[in-house]
Amino acid sequence: MPSRLSTGRPPLAGEAGNVFGNKKSSQRNGYTIDTLIGPDVVIRGDMDFSGGLYVEGRIEGRVQAIEGKPASLVLAESGSIDGHIQAPVVVINGTVRGDVHAAERVELAQQARVEGDVHYAVVEMNAGAQLTGRLVHSPPKAQRALPAPEQAGEQACGVKKDKAGAKSAMAAAEA
Repeated sequence: MPSRLSTGRPPLAGEAGNVFGNKKSSQRNGYTIDTLIGPDVVIRGDMDFSGGLYVEGRIEGRVQAIEGKPASLVLAESGSIDGHIQAPVVVINGTVRGDVHAAERVELAQQARVEGDVHYAVVEMNAGAQLTGRLVHSPPKAQRALPAPEQAGEQACGVKKDKAGAKSAMAAAEA
């Protein structure tokens, strides 16, 4: 027998799996949330996700964003994660025991407690946040360092040149 929504009518095609209405995601603390792990939930095992993940409960295992998809992790004050975290955007206001890798940005809010290293491109740390570990700057993947002009000339020609030769090669390449 098909389930009934609050309207009292049987669900239409496509409505059966969406008991909260047509809204696919919500907002919490300014972040779009697609998945909520409530305060009484404990997850044991590794977790891969995309979109917005809001954690009020406890996760015992690795939490990793799916490569190539937008993702953000928000750990609420009551939440905790025992394991490695890897996501583009990470906001922590709870407890983390493990390393954090944020490819874009990480925010350590006032109640954040992190036991592990935090790898970041951009970091925001509020007064009251506690970190037992290292802050390690990692440039964003999109920004790769260009070789020095001398190295660029050598790589392009396959021949080692002195500085004067490199400058003339660069000038010729620009012309």
